[in-house]
Amino acid sequence: MSSSSSSPTPILCASFNQDNSCFAIGTKDGFRIFDTNTGKLCYERAVGAFSIVEMLFTSSLLAIVGAGDQPSLSPRRLCLFNTTTGAPLRELNFLTSILAIRMNRKRLIIILQDKAYVYDINSLLILDTFGTVPNSKGLCAFSPCLDACYMALPASTTKGSALLYNAMDCNLHCEIDAHRSPLAAMVFSSNGMYIATASEQGTLVRVHLVSDATKSFSFRRGSYSSTIFSLSFGPSKLLPDILAATSSSGSIHLFTLGFVSYPRSKRSSGFLGSIIPDAVNDVLDPACHHVLHNAVPAGVKSSAVICKVENVTDTSSSELLACRASMCVISYNGHFQEYNLSIDAQKMSWSLERETNLLTVTMDKVL
Repeated sequence: MSSSSSSPTPILCASFNQDNSCFAIGTKDGFRIFDTNTGKLCYERAVGAFSIVEMLFTSSLLAIVGAGDQPSLSPRRLCLFNTTTGAPLRELNFLTSILAIRMNRKRLIIILQDKAYVYDINSLLILDTFGTVPNSKGLCAFSPCLDACYMALPASTTKGSALLYNAMDCNLHCEIDAHRSPLAAMVFSSNGMYIATASEQGTLVRVHLVSDATKSFSFRRGSYSSTIFSLSFGPSKLLPDILAATSSSGSIHLFTLGFVSYPRSKRSSGFLGSIIPDAVNDVLDPACHHVLHNAVPAGVKSSAVICKVENVTDTSSSELLACRASMCVISYNGHFQEYNLSIDAQKMSWSLERETNLLTVTMDKVL
């Protein structure tokens, strides 16, 4: 997730690494890396403004792009940077501004206004180039999982469809028609099995099974339009239990996929519940949608991830009874929050565990 250097907020970009164990922020002064679990400031470098700072898990490799405030930090130049040596490893230059970077242990994805480049991350050989529809937001979802290494790009500027590619062989996997309005956000689950999308209207969040491009879940965020800033699945080997969304309203929305997956008779009753098909009923079922109101200031860009999930199941039936989760939130006004969540089939309770200003914390201070 990135932002231009003209942003009124002190943070220009913020991103969690592939397993959410660390996160990086870029400011007008440089970039900083934090340990999500301990809150420790692990690395900082003050050399100018950065619009993109992406980590490769917890390795020493960073992909950084300047915000253009000085010639050495061109938005058209990608620098692969080694935090151990404090020196650039390689630079790649492009004709137009770099809008997004995605990485896993095998692939490096570079998103421009109308192109997507796929590189072998070890040799830096370019494997393929994909022409895209105008993509000024730099929208791209990329799976960190090598067994399901998918890349998703917007397929239209008039409707919410996405093209899904296998980034290992660079072949088109499928096209998903998810929304009537153009896409605003999308993300893969950590195992690459599911993709969540939201449109510019921001009222519905949809989840598709990647293998056969079928719609698995639809959730209503609200009845009024709102900009979706981020989507994030909870970690899981199969179906993720929680999907988090941040929006311009300042609220954080949590959708519990784990409870939706149980038979409809356990979720709804009465005449309406008996006649509405599952896919539609999931949109209308409020028990699967929980909201943290006013978690961040309205209108301020934010990013939330589900870091840990612990399920409580019935020992006899294996039915999911509740889940406990840890959620971390970065708002572009410079604040970091960690919440503990407890969710069952009917309600959610939460507590704010940590809150700090990311711009003032020092190397020897824990959040």
